[in-house]
Amino acid sequence: MSETAVLARPPAAFSAALGQPAARIGLGIVLLFLFLCAFAPLIAPYNPYEQNLMSALAPPTLAHPLGTDQYGRDVASRVFYGARYALLAIIVGDGMALAVGTAMGLAGGYLGGAADAVIMRVVDVLLAFPYLLLALIIVAALGPSLLHSMIAIGVVYTPQYARLVRGQVLGVRQSDFVRAARALGASTRRIVLRHVAPNSLSPVIVMATLQAGAVVVETAGLSFLGLGAQPPSPDWGALLADGQNYFLTAWWIATFPGLAIFLVVLGFNLLGDALRHEFDPRAR
Repeated sequence: MSETAVLARPPAAFSAALGQPAARIGLGIVLLFLFLCAFAPLIAPYNPYEQNLMSALAPPTLAHPLGTDQYGRDVASRVFYGARYALLAIIVGDGMALAVGTAMGLAGGYLGGAADAVIMRVVDVLLAFPYLLLALIIVAALGPSLLHSMIAIGVVYTPQYARLVRGQVLGVRQSDFVRAARALGASTRRIVLRHVAPNSLSPVIVMATLQAGAVVVETAGLSFLGLGAQPPSPDWGALLADGQNYFLTAWWIATFPGLAIFLVVLGFNLLGDALRHEFDPRAR
C-alpha cells in the first residue's frame, strides 16, 4: 500500500462507517450532545443555579419538564448545562491522554533502544494500577476539583494510547516509503511527522472515539464520590450524588442525569464501533 493510499484511508473509512444504521444513530446522539453544549443558555428554561425552595422536589410538569431538586432548581436546566462539563472532560481528559500517549508511542516506537525501554517501563507502571484506583490517588494528591479529576483521567488513559501508537509505529517504520525518506536524507523529525505519524493514527481515532464515552463515565464517577466537580456545579455525576438520597421519593433528580450519561456513552460507542469495523479489515 502506498503512502497516499494509507493517508486517504481515514476519511474514506469514516464515510463508509456512516453508511451503517448504528453509526448514524451514534452520530445523531453525539450531534445532539454537541448541540446541547453549544446552545444550553438558549434552550435551558431556567438558571441552573437558581434556587426556589417553594417548588423543591416538584415532579415533572409543564413548568419543570424534568422536575426540580431538593433546592427547587430546575433539573432540565442543570442537565443541559451539565453537557458542557461532560464535553470539557472529553476535551481535557481524552485530549490530554491522546496527545501525551501519542507522543510517547511515537518516540518509543521510532527511536527504540533506551528511549523505548524507559517509556514502556513508565507505561507498565501506570498500567499496573487499576484505573479507578489510580484516578483516586491522583485526585486525592491534587485535591478535589473538576480540573484535577480531568487531569487524573488523562493520566489514567495515557498508557493505552502509548502502547497502541507504539505498536503501529513499529510496523510503519519498516515500510518502503519510510526507508525511501531515510535514503533521501530526511531528518528524523520530518520522517516522524510527515510519514510515520499520519500512517499510524487510524486506530488512534477509533480509540479516541470509544474512550470519549469512558471519560464521561469516569469523570461523573469521581464527581459522584465528591472528588470531581463541587456543588453547586451541574455536572452529571454531582447531580447523581444529589439525587441518591431522594431516589424513592424524587426519582427524577438522579434518573435524568443518569439517562444523559447513558445516551452520550451509547452514542460514542456506536460511532466508535462503526469506525473500528471500517478501519480493521479483520472485523469486516
